[in-house]
Amino acid sequence: MQAYQILIIVAAYFGLLLLIAHFTGKTDTNAAFFKAEKKAPWYVVAFGMIGASLSGVTFISVPGWVQGSQFSYMQIVIGYFFGYIAIAYVLLPVYYKANITSIYEYLLTRFGKVSHKTGAFFFFVSRVLGASFRLFLVASVLQYFIFDAWNVPFWLTVTLSILLIWIYTFKGGIKTIVWTDTLQTLCMLIAVATAIIIINKSFNWSLIDSLQSDELSKYSKVWFTDNLLEKKYWLKSFFGGMFIAIAMTGLDQDMMQKNLTCKNTKEAQWNILSLGFVLILVNFVFLFLGALLFIYAEKNGIAIPSIDGKTKTDLLFPAIALQGTLGTTLSVTFILGLIAAAYSSADSALTSLTTSFCFDFLSIQDKSEAEKKRIRKLTHIGVSVLLILVIVIFKHVLKDNVISSLLSVASYTYGPLLGLFAFGIFTKHQINDLLVPAVALISVLLTSFLNSYSTAILNGYVFGYELLILNGAITYIGLWFLRKPKSIHTI
Repeated sequence: MQAYQILIIVAAYFGLLLLIAHFTGKTDTNAAFFKAEKKAPWYVVAFGMIGASLSGVTFISVPGWVQGSQFSYMQIVIGYFFGYIAIAYVLLPVYYKANITSIYEYLLTRFGKVSHKTGAFFFFVSRVLGASFRLFLVASVLQYFIFDAWNVPFWLTVTLSILLIWIYTFKGGIKTIVWTDTLQTLCMLIAVATAIIIINKSFNWSLIDSLQSDELSKYSKVWFTDNLLEKKYWLKSFFGGMFIAIAMTGLDQDMMQKNLTCKNTKEAQWNILSLGFVLILVNFVFLFLGALLFIYAEKNGIAIPSIDGKTKTDLLFPAIALQGTLGTTLSVTFILGLIAAAYSSADSALTSLTTSFCFDFLSIQDKSEAEKKRIRKLTHIGVSVLLILVIVIFKHVLKDNVISSLLSVASYTYGPLLGLFAFGIFTKHQINDLLVPAVALISVLLTSFLNSYSTAILNGYVFGYELLILNGAITYIGLWFLRKPKSIHTI
């Protein structure tokens, strides 16, 4: 597929996003930007959140992960579902009862200003890194297959991508994103379904044939039950996935801001539970696609792409989709899915980071509506510039598969949030608020130390994604030592 053809598709898709933004951004108010005026239908939010949960990482990186990890990711995904149950029945009632815009305002009323700032800081770092991981992946694909041929520098590719996102979110904010996420989810699902159908057709396989094939069996092992010391051991992956969902969805302003646009707690619970069911199926489909991609590459002698001499399994899907041998339909739907993946992760991150910074650091709650709008728009620009800088840095430092890197980083940055919220919800103790940042920092450093030397200290044990649980537990224990003698009732 020619570069100019890809750009035409991107321009057409972007035009559609602008059209949605035009209708949803007519009321350029703070209530619409931050909470969509609490009028978003839960089923629209739920469908759109599929795309936001998947993003470019699932779209490209999960299929590429199959070669090294087979279908072990499903162990994590099943854990996600039980995490969503905890979000629905533990966290959402707390948020709705408190009637908050940023979920970290809960820490202000529960513990104090320093705890509030600490929680918001760890979210801000987590979401900047998470959004940058996702956008880096998609920008790398665009750079590799389009802009390198035109000698366009990577930083300019990233800047243009962020600029396009800023244009259609700066007025409508979360109100726009609720509806654009729906379009983006649809494009991603159409793209992966099209790819599966076309690759199976090239093998003269039906769907049943491919599911029963010997070739698939080499990649499709789900449960790893043999060795507790192994990173992929099922119990570690299951509980790691459960707490990753609680932290990266339930304690994440990006994801919870969408839930808080629902009319009430019950609709928000329906939203999050339906999301959990659907994600099990959708992630299996992405892994199935990954296996088919590696089978197709092996049968047709296609080498896995590399950058700077390093093999990048993340690039196998785009390499096969865009080379043209499987037809224009696959190329077009892939580009649409790729761009949808890029925007679905970045637009909501841009809005949630703007929301968190405005409410948690700049404390705009008591300012006039005009002043809120001015601060909000300046912050929106500042966060956009920050994302550009971090993504460009990633090009020089990121070495691992992107989804593996993303989940590993989350184990460190979301751990203190997990400990803070757990202590707030499940105990009645007040704490020495001033010492909370020290506890959070010690928890991250101690978790990093244990992870680095676990094989020596723990007789060969290798941490998987249960590292997040350990991090949260260390924070919780630290907060226990900060407790004051008097007790209060939790929210």
